[in-house]
Amino acid sequence: MKSIYKISLVALAVFGLTACNQEQKTTTAAEVKLETEAQKQAYSVGASIGKYMSGHIKEQEELGLPVDRSLIITGFSNGLNDELKLTEEEMQTVLQSLDETLNEKRQAQAQALADKALAESKTFLEANKAKEGVVTTESGLQYEVLTPGTGEKPAAEDTVEVHYVGTLTDGTEFDSSVARGEPAKFPLNRVIPGWTEGVQLMPVGAKYKFVIPAELAYGNRDTGSIPANSTLIFEVELLSIEKAAAPTAEAATDGHAH
Repeated sequence: MKSIYKISLVALAVFGLTACNQEQKTTTAAEVKLETEAQKQAYSVGASIGKYMSGHIKEQEELGLPVDRSLIITGFSNGLNDELKLTEEEMQTVLQSLDETLNEKRQAQAQALADKALAESKTFLEANKAKEGVVTTESGLQYEVLTPGTGEKPAAEDTVEVHYVGTLTDGTEFDSSVARGEPAKFPLNRVIPGWTEGVQLMPVGAKYKFVIPAELAYGNRDTGSIPANSTLIFEVELLSIEKAAAPTAEAATDGHAH
């Protein structure tokens, strides 16, 4: 569904106050009829707003701010019937303050999660480093050969075709070409540093396990599926290499050494 209702609290309040400002007969749940297109449209408008608010209420409660659901329903009904107990200006001020409070709590929660991930990553990397068969490079990348290969190794400028599974240190899978049923293909110098470095170590046909510290992955960015400061684990199989185009004769004889 195109979420025209996923808007700020202030805008949602204004929507409820201005777009639906005429008196309407209250329909009980038992009387709901969804036979005509107009009935379905009206129901969908209300249900979409309710669904959005349900998600917002859940988040607000998880952030430690209790919500009086009955007053939300009362306020919505009052807005529909133009029987407001507060002025629009008062409500906008209250809602702006609520938005600010929620944002502060979101940021605090995100920072707490980032700090937790940083500590857990450090512990995980130290433990993994000590395992038999694990090699740690100068950059901090850790790798383990699961299946050796005999083919050539790619350069950073080459395009590689791989199958991979990516997980967090707790085992949560966040990406997988295997699950999609189709290998991934990309220039090796266009991905995270841990991949660029690690896959260059692999011969075609090999399968490696990489443990990539956050600084060689997404750092302190939260991508949604990957929390900030996360160490990432990838099992990668190198299927083929497409060599980068060779320099042109003109470029090769321009008189400069690179």
